[in-house]
Amino acid sequence: MEKSVKLYTLNYDEVKTYLWAAFFVACNMVLPQVCHLIPQGGIILAPLSLVILAGAYKLGWKVGLLAAVASPLVNHLVFGLPAWGMLQVMTLKLVAIALVAGLTAKHFKKTTLPLLIGVVLAAEVLGGLGELALTGGITATIADFTIGWPGLLLQVIGTYLVCKYL
Repeated sequence: MEKSVKLYTLNYDEVKTYLWAAFFVACNMVLPQVCHLIPQGGIILAPLSLVILAGAYKLGWKVGLLAAVASPLVNHLVFGLPAWGMLQVMTLKLVAIALVAGLTAKHFKKTTLPLLIGVVLAAEVLGGLGELALTGGITATIADFTIGWPGLLLQVIGTYLVCKYL
């Protein structure tokens, strides 16, 4: 039995867009704090990416973009993380995730595991290239795959479950 999936594209002239973006920013304040209870939990689980990916895929790139820009800044101002030097990199990576996820969902209008794997990999490559351009170092980008593979897997499975069942 196949369940239909509802994907939405909210616009900037809708109040719901800002309410959902604020909800995702709030989630991105709580979830990283929980993940940071685990040593290197932020790097391993990538909690900000999970929320942005699921939100942008389910509700559109505009909601995702708002949350992607606001989440790292609010977290930095409240908790000091990400560190000031990583704020640009983190924002760039989250923007890449929001755009790739939202535009992919809009184009394909469905949620499948292979599609989400492609979204995560494409966003990681784009974000990694941006990180390389901003920092000149490739070590952190490689760590996203070597240390952060559980977070990448969590993004795929978590987004799939959110889109299918919420």
